[in-house]
Amino acid sequence: MSGTSADEPMIWGYLIHLGYNMWVDREIPEENRPYITARPYMRFDDSLWNDLVERWADAGVNMIVIDLGEGVRYESHPELAVKGSWPGERLREELARLRDKGLEPIPKLNFSTAHDVWLGEYARCVSTERYYGVCRDLIAEVLSLFDGPRFFHLGMDEETAEHHRRHAYVVLRQYDLWWHDIEFLFEQVIRGGSRPWIWSDYVWHHPDAFFERMPKSTMQSNWYYGDKFDETVEYVKAYDDLEAKGYEQIPTGSNWSNDVNFERTVAHCREHIAPERLKGFLHAPWHPTVEEFRRQHLTACDQVAAARAAWEQK
Repeated sequence: MSGTSADEPMIWGYLIHLGYNMWVDREIPEENRPYITARPYMRFDDSLWNDLVERWADAGVNMIVIDLGEGVRYESHPELAVKGSWPGERLREELARLRDKGLEPIPKLNFSTAHDVWLGEYARCVSTERYYGVCRDLIAEVLSLFDGPRFFHLGMDEETAEHHRRHAYVVLRQYDLWWHDIEFLFEQVIRGGSRPWIWSDYVWHHPDAFFERMPKSTMQSNWYYGDKFDETVEYVKAYDDLEAKGYEQIPTGSNWSNDVNFERTVAHCREHIAPERLKGFLHAPWHPTVEEFRRQHLTACDQVAAARAAWEQK
């Protein structure tokens, strides 16, 4: 399998965090998850960002998915900003720099209630008219800031009771309400001329509803970060299930748990997903963009470089 068509090159993507207020809304011991508690200031080091911009291009990365969160001072909702949030002008300058390096920037705003601490008070207004208005405003503004990006990643992962276990305020959507809201978000993205992109883990627990209601036009990123790849692993099997139903995919791997996952994700999906539906791969280190995690980020770049080189040799 050689991948996508000649006029649509394989995506070799990298997920980077500008904002990182996506985990927990209260002070808790950070355990093995540094930076898990939301803060009223940015956790982002320009020095690492600048080096990564150079390293991505050298590693063969061609798409950067930027998780924006509280990292932008939105003109439509400046109340979401924290100390150090980038003004829109700064974001536009950095996006231009990425494009000059051959890196396609893609926006990400995670609207899952498990990861929306960045929404501030609006995270407690989910599924209300006020909430829908804020979501509409933010998506429209981000689409404009990115000058009409090819994709818009909406997150929407892990909206379960288990993933709210650390939260002080718990709200989650189920059944038709979850579908109502995700369809609303899709509509905003499509109206702005972009293509919705989501994490696919809803399919793990609700396969019938997922395959009945999820549009084929939505880009799918199933994700799995372990080192065992066979169909006895539910999360791995989801790649095959999505392929069987004809969804386009950008599988996602990581060096969060080990240093072999990304290479094995690429190898597995190359064998199990038809080339016309395998649009590329995304590496998601899941660490904040701070010097403390420089090694993990540079290692992730090396893993993308190695996987791309192996892909192109076959």
